[in-house]
Amino acid sequence: MTVQTQIQQALSAAQSVEASLTQFGLETQNEQAKQQFQQLSQQQKTIVQQLQARYDQVLEEEPQFKQNK
Repeated sequence: MTVQTQIQQALSAAQSVEASLTQFGLETQNEQAKQQFQQLSQQQKTIVQQLQARYDQVLEEEPQFKQNK
């Protein structure tokens, strides 16, 4: 498994977690839990952005991966 594939998988998983946290925040009636889910979702969004930046860097450094994007 290439680094590109591993980062793609991690990015997909991180995006899924972010979406779940956002959904939990929207569905809960408990205000404290809602705030907690929103905060966690924001933290996860930062992680997604960092993974995306790393993925873009790998594509830039390894041109052979661009065709697989």
